[in-house]
Order: sequence, then structure tokens, then C-alpha cells
Amino acid sequence: LGSVVAYFTSAKFLLYLGHALSTWGDRMWHFAVSVFLVELYGNSLLLTAVYGLVVAGSVLLLGALIGDWVDKNSRLKVAQTSLIVQNSSVILCGVILMIIFLFKTQLLTLYHGWLLTLCYILVITIANIANLASTATAITIQRDWIVVVAGEDRSKLADMNATIRRIDQLTNILAPMAVGQIMTFGSPMIGCGFISGWNLMSMCVEYLLLWKVYQKTPTLARKAAKVEASELKQLNAKKESDVKPAEGVQLIIEKDVSGFEPQQEKEVGCAARIAEPFITFRDGWVAYYNQPVFLAGMGLAFLYMTVLGFDCITTGYAYTQGLSGSVLSLLMGASAVTGIMGTVAFTWLRRKCGLIRTGLISGVAQFACLILCAISVFMPGSPMDLTVSPFADISARLFENEPLPTIASPASEMIFATGMPNLSNGSIAPADSDPEMSPEPVPLISVSLLFAGVIAARVGLWSFDLTVTQLLQENVIESERGIINGVQNSMNYLLDLLHFIMVILAPNPEAFGLLVLISVSFVAMGHIMYFRFAQKSLGKQLFVCHTPDPKEVPDSSPPGNTSTV
Repeated sequence: LGSVVAYFTSAKFLLYLGHALSTWGDRMWHFAVSVFLVELYGNSLLLTAVYGLVVAGSVLLLGALIGDWVDKNSRLKVAQTSLIVQNSSVILCGVILMIIFLFKTQLLTLYHGWLLTLCYILVITIANIANLASTATAITIQRDWIVVVAGEDRSKLADMNATIRRIDQLTNILAPMAVGQIMTFGSPMIGCGFISGWNLMSMCVEYLLLWKVYQKTPTLARKAAKVEASELKQLNAKKESDVKPAEGVQLIIEKDVSGFEPQQEKEVGCAARIAEPFITFRDGWVAYYNQPVFLAGMGLAFLYMTVLGFDCITTGYAYTQGLSGSVLSLLMGASAVTGIMGTVAFTWLRRKCGLIRTGLISGVAQFACLILCAISVFMPGSPMDLTVSPFADISARLFENEPLPTIASPASEMIFATGMPNLSNGSIAPADSDPEMSPEPVPLISVSLLFAGVIAARVGLWSFDLTVTQLLQENVIESERGIINGVQNSMNYLLDLLHFIMVILAPNPEAFGLLVLISVSFVAMGHIMYFRFAQKSLGKQLFVCHTPDPKEVPDSSPPGNTSTV
């Protein structure tokens, strides 16, 4: 009984509890805000698309600056500030949305509707601030606090990372279901009120939990404000023959040292303040490039350039192939189960083969499963037809003056549910088909293979994600954890944006097979980058599987040597 009480009062459990509350509120808000924006703007996806673009662009541009702010301030201040800003922004957004829902008719008549437009801009801006604060929270808790709480025990760090991912998997499924039920049986306004109330309560509890974790882990109070001499010596131990030290580290040191020269800062004045964000942005990307785990991080980012996931694009394609919403919900549940299996596989493989080899095995497993997706493109039932122009549907609507569907029309229910237009209602039928004849059912072999590959690949995907996460935690020095992980987030968002652009350029189901093949190619490139990293790190020991020493540091060259990769 004493050990049970000790566990439930430990810093580790309190960190899990705080993360669960934070993630639950985060997932509810991300799901609901898109629905609210669609509901507000006449059942159009315009506001949702603008919101998604603003969020992705902001993290892409500001990721390094957010990480730099995390590095420069004390851990407790960063965690508490980002927590308060995030939850306060969501609460404020919820209140504004409730006002819009209540007084939308009156707002439309004021100033020719400009006041309502201003409210839309305000909602998107504040929601974006909430997302940036959420990014800061994720960096400081999942990339820094968790490392300090685990201490020198890398097995404990691996277990904590895996538990955090399991919490993410469960909340990804359960939180949208919960808020969706409230909005379905209540109303969007009730949903806004519930989310605002939840975030208010959650903010108070999370604040208390953070304080408790901080008290129980005294090492959290000690944080490197700059690169220490001992760290420099370790980083550059093998670089004495090089022309110059690692540029990224050198730039950061100069920036830290300049903080101790107030007189020089006064002389530079306003110009320096204007230039500082741009310098930080540059320094962050240079430091990221000079990291020993640069290729591993790039490999993870390349996995975001894919349509082989349970996002609106793949589910929309599934609808065009005849899968029902209930079947898709079961498939999403199965993907969550395989994702959790991936976190279990990660901890087991790491103990047996070591961290770097775990990434290799996970990558091979993921790619092997995705081969099924590539095969599905050529199986019966696949609509792939490269002779059909990907812009055929768009050009028909533009040049033949056909109206774009709205959510209110039956043809556009697909857009609301999946984010893709329903192209299976005759627009993709052969030109010589008889309209009086009932269409033959689409063979399910192709789509079955596609989703079998996607679901099975989640085991390798999440194990690989955890591997790269821990490599970043273990190999990035404390004074750079924030800025390096901020740039990593930016890279992830960049490749994610590219995959949406890819879909915009080829939106028809006939072109989806091509998108699948491109996605598999990018996953392969990502794992090739990781293989190159593993080869440089382990050399001839790459394929020698053994039980690693708990204190074993993955053999990595100094940051400056990564420029030769």
C-alpha cells in the first residue's frame, strides 16, 4: 500500500496527470474550433482552411523563437506562463464564439458586417496564440522537464516517453468523441461553454500539479543559462584538428555572452532589437543543422509528408470508396491500439537492442507495412487513372459555372465529415455509363489493403517517433533543448504543409494512388536519412544486437562533423 501511495504522489505520476489534463483539453479544442468555424461561416470550409494555414505558418516561422524563449527563462516560469496563456486564450475564444452564436444576426447588420468579420479575425488570432502557447508547453514539458525528472536513468526516460505517447493516443480518440456528443445533443454554444469551463478548471489543477512536480524535483530549479565550458569541451573533444568549432554552438555562445554586456546593447539600441528575432531564427536553424542527431530529426520530419494517416484526406478518400462512417471509426480505434502497441514495442526493443537500433528496426517495420499501401494502388477497386486530369473537377466548376457544394447540400456532407468533396456521386463515373443502371459496388480489395498497411504501420511509426524523441532528449545539450525542439516542430509543420499542397495539386480520387506512392517514397527517404545517422553513429557495430549498458551514450560525432553528411 505504501508503494502505491508513493507512486501516486511521485513527480512522475503528477507529470502524467498534468499532461493528460492538458492533452484532453487541447484535443477537445482542436476538434471543436474547426467545427465552430464551419458552423459560423455559412457551412463553408474557408475559415477552417485559413485557421489551419495560420497555425501551420506561425509554428513554422516562430518555432525557433519559442524554443529560444524556453531556453532563456526558468523552467517554472516557462511552464506556468505558457499554461496560463494557452488556457486563457481558449477561454477567451470560447466566450467570443458564444457571443457570435447568440448575436450573429445583429452583428451582420452592424457596419455592413465588418464587425462580424473582425470577430472572425479575433477568434483565429487568439486561437493561434493558444496553439503557440501549447507548442511552448509541449517543448518545455515533453522535451525538458521529463528528462530532468527521469534523471540519469535512460530506461526510466524511455518508459516515461512511452507513457506520454499512450496518453496522447487515448486522448486523440476519446476527447473529440466526448465534445462531439455534447455538441450533437446540445448545441455549438453549449460546446463553447463546456470547453471554456473545462479549460478554466484544468488550468487551476495543472498549475498546482506543475508546482508540486517542481517542488518534488529540486534539479528543475537548476538550468543552464548558457553553454558551459565542460559541455563545450565534451562537444568539441574530437574537433581540435578542424578549422573552426561548431558554428551553431558558437553563435549561441556569443548571443549568451552578449547578454552580459549591457553597455554594448545600449549602443546598438533599436536596430538590435528589431534584428534579434531574425538572428535567433537563423541561429536556431544553424544549431539544428549542426546537431549530431540532425539526420534523425530530418528523418522524422519526412514522415509528415504523407497521406497515409487518419486525417481528413485519407478518410475522405475512404468515403469515396464506399466505407461507412462506422467502419472508419472502428479503423481509427484499431489504429489507436496499434499505436499503443508501438509504444510497448519501443520499450522492449530499446532494452534488447539499444536506442539507435530500435529506430532502424521500427523504420523497417513501418516501411514493410506501407508496401501493402503501395500494392493497393494496383489492385482491383483502385480508382487510379493518371489519364484523368487532377484539375478536371475544379475546372468544370470554374468554367461551367457550377456552384461549389456547401455543407448544407447532401453532396457536401462529405466535406464536413472528412474535409474532401464527395466525388463518388457521378463526377468520377465513366462517360459512357448508363445513368438508369445502378452502379456496381466498388471492390474493397484495394481500400482494404490500404488501411491494413496504414494501421499495421502505426506500430513502427510510433516506435520510431519515440526513438527520435529520446535521441533529441539525450544528445541535445540542456541550454539548446528549447530552440532545437522548436526548429524540429517547424520542420514537422513544413513537411505537413507540403503534403496538403500535394493534395491541393491532385485532389481527385483518381490521383490518390499517385499520392500514396509519393508518400511511401518520402517515408523511405526519411528512413534512409536515419540509416545514415545510425551508420555514422555505430559504424561496424550497427547490426550487432546486444543488451546496452545503461550509461552507454550513442556514439555520435561532434556537432561540427554533421556538416559533412
